[in-house]
Amino acid sequence: MDNTSLLVVEDEPKIARLMADYLTTHGFEVTTLDHGDHVLPWLTKQTPSLILLDLMLPGKDGLTLCREIRQQWPHIAVIMVTAKVEEVDRLLGLELGADDYICKPFSPREVVARVKAVLRRSQAAAENAPQAVSNALVTLDEDGWQALAQGQDLGLTAVEFQLLRVMMQAPGRIFSREQLMDHMYRDNRIVSERTVDSHIKKLRKKIHEALPEQEIIRSVYGVGYKYQPEG
Repeated sequence: MDNTSLLVVEDEPKIARLMADYLTTHGFEVTTLDHGDHVLPWLTKQTPSLILLDLMLPGKDGLTLCREIRQQWPHIAVIMVTAKVEEVDRLLGLELGADDYICKPFSPREVVARVKAVLRRSQAAAENAPQAVSNALVTLDEDGWQALAQGQDLGLTAVEFQLLRVMMQAPGRIFSREQLMDHMYRDNRIVSERTVDSHIKKLRKKIHEALPEQEIIRSVYGVGYKYQPEG
């Protein structure tokens, strides 16, 4: 993972410097930003493999940034860094597509270990995923993390893209919520089944806007969901 590019977004100088120094000694190329409003303009010019994103920032907060990053750069891994430990904040971050959490106070070793773990998962997912999944209605571009419905970009988040990809690889197969959670989050994190329902609802809405005459993700009462564009 040497020379892998990372972005640290942290407004506390001592913490930012600590993370940057420790990550640099482990072979990463690190850039630091201290203001939420600077992140998106920077990303239009640079593409890091992973972002360490503080929750509380001047300007745009971490949750807003996570949402916008997931919409525009879904292939970039995001680790949220926060002093808030309330479960609602953790769940909200997960629903926005964060790959992991680090809670303050933390040790530099923990930061490095979590960064390496998330990067390994991201690399394994990219290597094991097929390059394209398609049918007459929807095409998935694995390299660009883009879903097209008859040529129209659906604008999916990373989690929505993963859900659609899993179901499209086995049309007609019914996936339980637990199975879908396993595909969405491979690090055994605790996520409510309602989180899956929330993602499915948003995914369906985006597909319906592009394909108003089609219902391609179907609910199976008491069981789960399946991808079935016909019948």
